[in-house]
Amino acid sequence: MQQTVVERIDQVAEDVVALTLRAAAGGQLAPWDPGAHIDLSLPNWLTRQYSLCGDPADRHAYRVAVRHDPLSRGGSEYVHRFLRPGRALDVSVPRNHFPLLPAPRYLFLAGGIGITPLLPMLRAAVAARLPAILVYAGPAATSMPFADELRRSYGDQVRIVETKRRGRPDLDALAATLDAGTRVYCCGPATMLAAAEAAFPAELLHAERFQPVTRTFGPDTAFEAVCARSGTTVAVPSDESLLDALAHAGHPLPSGCREGVCGSCEVTVLDGAPEHRDDIGAPKDRMYPCVSRALSPQLTLDL
Repeated sequence: MQQTVVERIDQVAEDVVALTLRAAAGGQLAPWDPGAHIDLSLPNWLTRQYSLCGDPADRHAYRVAVRHDPLSRGGSEYVHRFLRPGRALDVSVPRNHFPLLPAPRYLFLAGGIGITPLLPMLRAAVAARLPAILVYAGPAATSMPFADELRRSYGDQVRIVETKRRGRPDLDALAATLDAGTRVYCCGPATMLAAAEAAFPAELLHAERFQPVTRTFGPDTAFEAVCARSGTTVAVPSDESLLDALAHAGHPLPSGCREGVCGSCEVTVLDGAPEHRDDIGAPKDRMYPCVSRALSPQLTLDL
């Protein structure tokens, strides 16, 4: 973990605040690339994940944005109601499951708070003098974080779509005019992601989800997890996650979302066949034990 101090809390939309987290004691923070996120350990014992939306060149501070969710499980409520400048907070080293890949041109699609990982992507594309357009949708400009900042900085490269007045963006029309080789990056509500998946070729679309897709798997069965480094074997019953079974056996792992979205609990699989149930797209030698299980009677993990 890294030690930071809350330097600023800025209201950037009706129900969104931006936190500037300065490295404690004037030190440097771990580097990151556009698309990365961090785990933020809050004083109410909760850990939440937020996309970095500041400048990767600034090694002394991170910026994240937090929307107040009325159905909050305690994370956004604490940030909006109780967090104050000067508070010390631990943050993880950044992780990136949504990297900006090389392309001749880009189309960025943002919905609401989904703007956060796309801000540094747009900045990077413009700095590299690559053609880039951002289509940013939300109910009204007042509810859309960083809308004014984007207009000032990028002018006609940003299209603000206030859906209460103009309806949702026509992604099929956008797809019909897309130049060959354009990479499309999308982050927003499930309805926008579904529309993007229907409109754009899968090989060009990159999407990040805040909530897992509802999918159906076979019944949960018991299996064993062999921890190679410690030489222990952990029994995982059918009614317990691998993450919890490991913790109860003395092998706790970092965990944030517990939904297979954030990647904080990633482990390396040395042998056996994991059943991947995450929404990150884990390679075959990695898995996220908060949701994923085993297709084989035994998994060997690098623990």
